[in-house]
Amino acid sequence: MILIVVKFTVRPEYRDEWLSLVDEFTRATRDEPGNLFFEWSVSVDNPREFVLVEGFADREAGDAHVNSQHFRAAMDTMAGAIETTPQIISTEAPNKGWSAMGELSPR
Repeated sequence: MILIVVKFTVRPEYRDEWLSLVDEFTRATRDEPGNLFFEWSVSVDNPREFVLVEGFADREAGDAHVNSQHFRAAMDTMAGAIETTPQIISTEAPNKGWSAMGELSPR
């Protein structure tokens, strides 16, 4: 599995519309055959920092994602709304998705 985490700091005027701005990109990516998850969150420390956690089945699925038309269109759209260059972690993980956390379970 390819695991990617990206932090996007958006310009103040785009804070409230960021998720709408990336909605088409989000839906198209989630529809990709090799996409396992594609989830947005907001930092509790900086309300203009959006964190994207994404997973792809394998390197081929990740490559197909970054070569897609919706990826290129999103990069163009997001470039006008970000304040800084995004920070990214991209790595290959040995599992094929989420696993249960062993240290915590409901009572």
